[in-house]
Amino acid sequence: MQVISLESLGWRQRWAEAYAPYEERYNVGRIALEHKHMYRVFTEQGDLLAEVSGKLRHEASGREDYPAVGDWVLLQARPEEGKATIHGVLPRSSKFSRKVAGALTEEQIVAANVDTVFLVNALNYDFNLRRIERYLILAWESGANPVIVLSKADLCEDPEELAREVESVAIGVPVHIVSAFTEQGIEELRPYVGDGSTVALLGSSGAGKSTLINLLMGEPVQETQAVREGDDRGRHTTTYRELFLLPGGGLMIDTPGMRELQLWHAEEGLGGTFAEIEELAAGCRFSDCRHEKEPGCAVRGGLSDGTLDAGRYESYKKTQRELAYLAAKDDIRARQQQKERNKKLSSFVKQHAKKR
Repeated sequence: MQVISLESLGWRQRWAEAYAPYEERYNVGRIALEHKHMYRVFTEQGDLLAEVSGKLRHEASGREDYPAVGDWVLLQARPEEGKATIHGVLPRSSKFSRKVAGALTEEQIVAANVDTVFLVNALNYDFNLRRIERYLILAWESGANPVIVLSKADLCEDPEELAREVESVAIGVPVHIVSAFTEQGIEELRPYVGDGSTVALLGSSGAGKSTLINLLMGEPVQETQAVREGDDRGRHTTTYRELFLLPGGGLMIDTPGMRELQLWHAEEGLGGTFAEIEELAAGCRFSDCRHEKEPGCAVRGGLSDGTLDAGRYESYKKTQRELAYLAAKDDIRARQQQKERNKKLSSFVKQHAKKR
């Protein structure tokens, strides 16, 4: 059983203050693995297998109220059994969220309490600027700092040219070119993973996230597979999110590949990713300019003189429409949930009135 200090897990003053009122009743730990409603938690008493309490399950209004990998949780530890019960989640400093797959309008927290997000994109046939933009939106929204990692440089004839393309859509974001095969650029990533710092790796299947984890760990802790022949796309190897402790300090969260990244509420992230478009929009003659046929539209002017890329602007408009649609669906969901709560409350009141 691995025993480690809270500080090595990234414990900071903000969580110490939030934990203080509960210190006499509960232990504290950090979620390392989530799998089918069971959790592996790193604690000072060792690695424990945990499940949420009945009360927490009952009071949860959605997935966002359950623990996620990277969360700090209040728990009752039973180290002699190697088990624990989770009673609460401490406030998150950051969270990387996306909409759950399918028709449901519900948040899925991919990783919590992350300092830096490595957005991993392979420099092969799977290279996609529009996908990088979407990852950037959610990275900025999460509260963590994005870093773009362009992997598989050995499979690309001109990685520097593609890096320049990325820099044009990821203004001010660090961009690193790496190769697991030659170990190019790996040392440049280590400063992000200092003692107590948490980095999450995000990217599509086959981007090289698990290989990167193995290199930084110094041993094969994650299974890897070659890309498929024919389309150069990756097979799913990581099937769940997991937090790893690096030998030299620092922590990394590996995540399953997400080819279809469905956005969750990300208005602030939209502004961070498309900052140059919003800066242009601020110069429009009318504050409610729709950038269509209005006179004095700075955005249309940017498109006309070539200072604004048309493909990038289309990506911006598409993302705006997607977020508006999501907000409308979420509003309907919220009203339905309130209706259900009112119905339950009314039934409760009627039952108690009869007893009197």
